[in-house]
Amino acid sequence: MSACVRCWVSGRVQGVFYRASTRERALALGLRGYARNLPDGRVEVLACGPEDAVRALEAWLWEGPPLARVTEVRCEPADPAGCPDGFDTR
Repeated sequence: MSACVRCWVSGRVQGVFYRASTRERALALGLRGYARNLPDGRVEVLACGPEDAVRALEAWLWEGPPLARVTEVRCEPADPAGCPDGFDTR
């Protein structure tokens, strides 16, 4: 079963290697998508792949790398047609 979600992560998530760590975790889970900084200080994550792997990444987004301080993760279903090959940081 496949899943695709778009998540918005709030807190101290920019300038702490959050996007790079998310990419590393997503690739290890076999996911496609991206992580990008938003002007308002949040990080947007698009993740597509096997449902169990997507759920594992959603749970990890609450942790992030050691310097991150996540206060909120909000996810919603996304269209897999917009998901790139591989996993990029933008």
